[in-house]
Amino acid sequence: MSDDNYNKGDILIVDDNHTNLGVLFDFLTNSGFKVLVAQDGESALQKAEFANPDLILLDIMMPGIDGFETCRRLKAKASTRNIPVIFMTALSDTDDKVKGFSFGAVDYVTKPVQQEEVRARVTTHLTLRKLQKRLEIQNRQLQLEIEERQQKEVLLREAEEKYRSIFENATEGIFQATLDGRYITANPSLARILGYSSPEELITNIIDIGKQVYVEPMRREDLVALMQKYDTLNEVESQVYRQDGSIIWISENIDTVTDENGNLIYYEGTVAEITARRQDEDDLRKSRKRAELLLLNILPQPVAERLKKGERT
Repeated sequence: MSDDNYNKGDILIVDDNHTNLGVLFDFLTNSGFKVLVAQDGESALQKAEFANPDLILLDIMMPGIDGFETCRRLKAKASTRNIPVIFMTALSDTDDKVKGFSFGAVDYVTKPVQQEEVRARVTTHLTLRKLQKRLEIQNRQLQLEIEERQQKEVLLREAEEKYRSIFENATEGIFQATLDGRYITANPSLARILGYSSPEELITNIIDIGKQVYVEPMRREDLVALMQKYDTLNEVESQVYRQDGSIIWISENIDTVTDENGNLIYYEGTVAEITARRQDEDDLRKSRKRAELLLLNILPQPVAERLKKGERT
């Protein structure tokens, strides 16, 4: 067997001439190829379907269905249409060669065949076929990657749209803020809570949250210190200014956001207005205080004194 066998492949030889079959079978086998044989078009179609060879050497002049029709049927089936076909023929007419190419052949060798020429053409087209297969695999892989990326993009868009819908329609204020005290993002509810007509107006006008939002001068600095210690704050209550200067109470949940190295990059959180609740709590405390005073005033003095001291009657 020849050492020049790095392009080995499976070859189907189709010829009704036993002598031609024997010569090509021995030569190509000794050249390192695995060789199958068929003596007519029908058996060639069956073997091509079953074995799926890498290349077919196909005689044109055969009994039954000739090489042209055999090639046409091979190219008509998805399982065999990509197998390269090289015609072997004694025909020298240009029209016959053009006809063969029109049926899907990739090349011709003229009978009587020259063995070295056959090996050279077979090797060339097997190399091209291997490259084609490799390209097909790469194309399929690329298509899968494109489809996977497109699917991820669709899921990402859906997630972004869902988040945007939640962000825009949430009853609570939602924000992201820089370390030095400016809003990066704000939703419509936060703008409404702080008395602005839109998030854009809020973001544009508030350039120092500590000075423009919180009533207590050091409130934001205190919250930042707590964030550095705990990373997350829940239901922190503060008094803040609205755009018109009025004061309200808010409850905040605040989280730190860090990069992959753990460096703090911004704060994010939610805001709920609790002015009415605080007012109700204040009213309740005042009512209880008035009730206690009334009770102490109507009770006998010794009993009232003991109640003030927390003693039982």
